[in-house]
Amino acid sequence: MSAASSADPAPSPGLLHGLGEGLLEMAQTAGGMTLLLFKVLSRLLRLQFDRQELMRNLYKMGVKSIPIVIVTSLFTGGIMVIQAAPIVKRYAAQGLLGWAAGFGTLREIGPLLTALMLSGRVGANNTAELGTMVVTEQIDALRALAIDPIGFLITPRVIAFVTTLFLATLYADALALFGAAYAGYGLLDVEPRVFYNGLTSGLLTLSDVGVGLVKSVVFGIVMSLASCHYGLSVQGGAPGVGRAVNATVVASAAGIFVLDYFVSFSL
Repeated sequence: MSAASSADPAPSPGLLHGLGEGLLEMAQTAGGMTLLLFKVLSRLLRLQFDRQELMRNLYKMGVKSIPIVIVTSLFTGGIMVIQAAPIVKRYAAQGLLGWAAGFGTLREIGPLLTALMLSGRVGANNTAELGTMVVTEQIDALRALAIDPIGFLITPRVIAFVTTLFLATLYADALALFGAAYAGYGLLDVEPRVFYNGLTSGLLTLSDVGVGLVKSVVFGIVMSLASCHYGLSVQGGAPGVGRAVNATVVASAAGIFVLDYFVSFSL
């Protein structure tokens, strides 16, 4: 038997190898997003960002997202009532329907679902737009013209993303409670007046609203940084843009749920 045939075959990558690669990729992404955050903050503190680009992104991200926010919020309120209906009927707790729907909506469901919807619509579009600029060398052209891409493109998008998600969460909370009030009237014969009395009876406080708004700001920062980071890191032409868009949606959703846990735990 020859020495070549008696040699052991090369070991195939195992579970630990794949886990290590995944952890290294996560660390690289987190480091890139952190560096991008510091660059954005430095431009923001010096007010070195393009105002026209900011207004354009506010319109594109905020105004054009209103229809999907309306539909999602109204049905979210109805779903909250449907889930609470068996308990309300069993214990005849119609007066607590407003508190139950409001507590879940304001602290958790409102900011979470709004962030996920905007992640799919705004975050993916932002990554595709920046990735296309990278592939077509428009980013390099900006640098050749002595225009800072971070101040001209990235900082306005981060500001617009965070502002849009904050305002959309406020809007979504109000619409979800409106939908819940009339879903309760249609399903449980709970008058909207009774629903809103339970909502404002003192069991809910401004801190409950504040928790949801803090979450919206945190989600907006992470989603905007993820979309910009993956957009600027595109390699491999058009297929690379597609991979970056997919990575943005996955990273944003994972970041939203992880940060939701830590913010809920700390507040």
